[in-house]
Amino acid sequence: MVRDHRNRHKHAAGVRGLVLSLRDLLVLAVCIAGLLGAWLVYGVAGPGSQGAPAAGEPVATVLSGHQPEADAAARQSALAADPAADPASMPPVPLAAGGSPVAPPAPSYPAAAAPQRITYPAAGMDVVVHPLQPESVDAASHSIVPPETMDGYWLANLGTPGDGSVNTSYVIGHSWEGLDAPFNHLSSAAAAGDELTVTTSTGAMTYRVDSVTTYTKATLKDSPIWAVVPNRLVLISCYTEDPWGKNVAVVASPVPRR
Repeated sequence: MVRDHRNRHKHAAGVRGLVLSLRDLLVLAVCIAGLLGAWLVYGVAGPGSQGAPAAGEPVATVLSGHQPEADAAARQSALAADPAADPASMPPVPLAAGGSPVAPPAPSYPAAAAPQRITYPAAGMDVVVHPLQPESVDAASHSIVPPETMDGYWLANLGTPGDGSVNTSYVIGHSWEGLDAPFNHLSSAAAAGDELTVTTSTGAMTYRVDSVTTYTKATLKDSPIWAVVPNRLVLISCYTEDPWGKNVAVVASPVPRR
C-alpha cells in the first residue's frame, strides 16, 4: 500500500509539472509576440521619427528640415545685405535628391539696354545719360573726353547694363568749377555701400557702391577699373580738388531684384 501510494504521488506530481511547463511556454510566447510588435512599431521608425517621405517628396527637405527655396533666398538676402558675412552663420545650403547642392536662382535683371538716367540719392545726383561712341584711338588708350555738358555719357563700345551683359558699363561726365554739377558730388559725397539706380529702356537696375578711388590722370588708363566684369558699373569724373591732375572712379555692383 505504501508503494502504490508513492507511485500515485509521483504520477500526480509529474502531471502537475507538465501543466506548469505548458503555461510557461504560453506566457513566454505572448511576451515574445509583444516584444516583436514593439520592435516593429518603434524599432524600425525610431524614436521621434516623422515617418518615411511621401512619394514625390524631395529627400533633402525631409533630411534637413528646410525648404530649399526659402533657404536659398535667405542666403542670397544675407549675402546682399552683408557681402562680408560669415557663410557659416547663414542658412544651410539645401540639397537636391541624391545629396547634391541646389544651385541658387540666377539674379533677375531687365534685358541689357543702354542706360538713360542715373539716380544717386546719397550723392545728390540725378543725371540724364547719352550714348557716346569714342574714337578708336581714344578707346584704346582709355583717354576719353565727353562733351562739355553736365550730363552723363555712356561708353557704347564697352558694356551694357542688364541681362546678357558681357562687360562693365562706363558712364563719364565733367565736374565743373564754380557750378553745382551732378558729377561734382562723386568727389565729395560718394561712399562705399551707397545705392544708386540705372534706368534703361527695359527697366531699372539697383547698384551698390563697392569703392570710391582717386587716380592721377596718368594712372587711370591702366587701373583695375578697366577689367572685364559683366554688369559692373563705373562712374568717372574729374576730382574736384584737383580737376586737372586727378580723376575719381566710383565702382558699383548690381543688387538682385528684391
